[in-house]
Amino acid sequence: MRVLQLITQARGGPVDHAVDVAVELAQRGHDSHLVGPVGPYAAAAVAAGVAVHHADVRSKTDVVGGRAVSRIVADVRPDVVHLQDRRAGLVGRVLALRSGVPTVYTLHGVPDPLAPLVPGNAVITPARRRDRIDNLVLERVLARTPRSVVVTPCEALARYARVHVGVPAHRVHTVHNGVGRPWLEGPDAAEQSSGAAVNAVWLGVMQPVKRVPALVRAAATVPDLRLQLVGDGPERARIEAAVEVSGAADRVSFAGFQQEPAPFLRSADLVVLPSAAEACPMALLQAMACAVPVIASRAGGIPEIVRDRVDGLLVDTGSEDQLAAALAELTADASLRHRLGRSARARVLGQFTVEHCVQRLLDVYEGVIR
Repeated sequence: MRVLQLITQARGGPVDHAVDVAVELAQRGHDSHLVGPVGPYAAAAVAAGVAVHHADVRSKTDVVGGRAVSRIVADVRPDVVHLQDRRAGLVGRVLALRSGVPTVYTLHGVPDPLAPLVPGNAVITPARRRDRIDNLVLERVLARTPRSVVVTPCEALARYARVHVGVPAHRVHTVHNGVGRPWLEGPDAAEQSSGAAVNAVWLGVMQPVKRVPALVRAAATVPDLRLQLVGDGPERARIEAAVEVSGAADRVSFAGFQQEPAPFLRSADLVVLPSAAEACPMALLQAMACAVPVIASRAGGIPEIVRDRVDGLLVDTGSEDQLAAALAELTADASLRHRLGRSARARVLGQFTVEHCVQRLLDVYEGVIR
């Protein structure tokens, strides 16, 4: 099968996921193509036998970028086009109306104003009428494109797609994300634990939905805990200010954006994700693959991944008190960390690998082609 995936970002969870899927498809003998802007993701894909094409779609109305994608699709002649982010979903399905190529659009998440429409998510910013038109009405129209289906990485988002967007149920497929082979082949965190002071790691893009200032405040209440923040983004200045007033500046460090986050996760004693809204976060799955216990909010699809007190600890979305209590409990109990981490790795191996994900996607591809 010849599969072409389109991304319009150079980094982030959807990009990591698209690369993992492209590599797995190539390793299974499929003709795998990836289209996107110039970025560091390309090297690993090319090395694994993926054909990478560069096209930069900068906005929903970027005619030049859309034409570049159209030319690539015409040259490659794929059996199916997989659209891996919101902008790709718009541009790709408009192009599909002209070419007749089957499309699969993965709805990785929803805009912040619409977050509360997904079960478990909290209010982040008030929704405007335009938000609903752009992301509900327009998506409802696009979802009815001939020979097109929607994939969601969790059942919580599938419910949003069916109930609020109005996508016909037979056009919505839940395919959980999966971690790539390298995350499962290296040594896990339990084998590399140094026995030093407890090290908590947060990984992601620094934006309001991630609630990093709340994490800083909660971590400051646990004297024996160090917090390492891996990532960057528009909230960095606000997070730095929260660290300064927390009284724990000597226990919080900033690692910045890391193209290869594996060493940070493997050296962690626990990973924390206190987001106000999530779907099927790759950082969480990657940590679990490394046998690292996790603390996460009950946002979106997270409860579909993490079983409370089995693979990690879940806290109510927005509760700093519960977050602080969970941090204190795992910091004080090494045996609990070890048990949760081992269970987390087993859960990923059983359900959340890229092999599981791609096998399910191939079924979706074949269905939309037929």
